[in-house]
Formats: sequence, structure tokens, C-alpha cells
Amino acid sequence: MTNAAHAIAYENVGKTFEHGRVKAVDGVSLDVADGEFLAVVGGSGSGKTTLLRLANRLIATDSGTIRIHGNDISRADPITLRRCIGYVFQSGGLFPHMTVADNIGITPRLLGTPAKDISARVDELIDLVRLDHGHRNRFPHELSGGQRQRVGVARALAAKPKIVLMDEPFGALDPLTRDALGEDYRALHRRLGLTTVMITHDMTEALLLADRIVVMRAGRLIAQGTAQELSNSTDAYVSELLNTPRRQAERLQELLPKGAA
Repeated sequence: MTNAAHAIAYENVGKTFEHGRVKAVDGVSLDVADGEFLAVVGGSGSGKTTLLRLANRLIATDSGTIRIHGNDISRADPITLRRCIGYVFQSGGLFPHMTVADNIGITPRLLGTPAKDISARVDELIDLVRLDHGHRNRFPHELSGGQRQRVGVARALAAKPKIVLMDEPFGALDPLTRDALGEDYRALHRRLGLTTVMITHDMTEALLLADRIVVMRAGRLIAQGTAQELSNSTDAYVSELLNTPRRQAERLQELLPKGAA
């Protein structure tokens, strides 16, 4: 398969900080297929968020090449590139002085979309992410955490990107909201034919939502594959990550009465 067949291709990518003393991403090669939902899992300092931000040039690589649909992103205008890739921040990352409608519509407006079309797109997206239209003219501080995150997803989808990058998108939410929003986004991913790369520290979340999982540690990609493929890994860290949801499930079986699950 050629690079053009991939939505994103990392080729021996490296990134250091603190004048080269910290290797955040260390020689990573990774292909993300069109339409794939990929989760990148690892602890703090593993390099997963840096890897994500390199894909839309929020930060620049020190070495290697990243291609989007076969095109080297180092040759692309970074602002144009970012407007073509959806990005969902942890806790929404909304502009506090702008209404829900203005937050969702900002990228189409920057792209020169007519106001009437932006308004129609905002209404469409509010429906798509299951928000009440009564929230349209509210400000972020008037919303719950789950509502803000739904607005963040809507904003990421506003310019109809085919690629969406998500940085710990559900980590700050309560368990019920997190579960519902994760399932809703997964349905949107399928319905819209998106390519999604999601950063998470939660292996359970990765297993439930993603088609494939990448495990990073100390800037390196140490394993990748489906849940079944990862279960065959001999790496101790990968085994530890996979054992966490297993232990949680076993503990729940012990704590909950029979038939309560």
C-alpha cells in the first residue's frame, strides 16, 4: 500500500525539546488508514500528544516526514492545513467570549463561507452532536462539561474535514457523560466516514472505541494492533496496560450482586 492510500503517514519522525535533551518523539513510523479510528495510548511523557500536534503543524518536526493523503505537510501552509483537519481539545478549548454558534462557525467564517450557509451548518451540527438548539446563543461558561465537549466536536467538524485529531477529548468528563459522548462520537465517525486519531491514557476507552491501538512509551512506538493482536504482545508494559481493564472487570464482578451488571 502506498502512502497516498493512507490518511496520515509518519515516516521516522522525531521531535525533541529543551535544546535536544528531551526526546518527545523518537523515530516513529506509523500509517493511519482512511476511515480508521486509531487510539494512541501511553502514560504522561510518552510522546502521544506531541505526535498528534505534529500532524497539523501545531509544532514542527525535527526529523522525518509526515504526509496527509500522500502530501508532505512541511510543504503546506500550516494555517490552511489546520483548517482542513478537525481538532478536539481536552475540555473543549472553546473561545470563552464567543457563543456556541460563533464557536462552531468560526472555521467556515475564516474560510469565507457565506453567513447564511454558516448558520445552516451550525444548525446541522447542533443536531449532529445532539445539543439542544436553545444552547445556540449561550456562552461556554453557561454549559456543562459534556455540552462544551459536544460543541468542541461540532466545531471540529464544521468545515467538513475528513481527518479529526482528538487530544484526551473525554478525560475530564464524568463517567456517564464520557461513555455517552464516546459512543456518540464513534457513531459520527462511522456515519461521516472520518479518519480519527484519539489520544487517551485510558486503555478501556481505547479498546471500546478504536479500530486499532498504538502504545507509546518514552517517545517510541512500542506496539500497535487490534485488541486481539495486542493481547499477544510479549512487552511487559503493553501487558500491564491490557491487564488494567481486566482487573477492573474482575473487581466489578466481585463487588456487584449477580445479575446487576
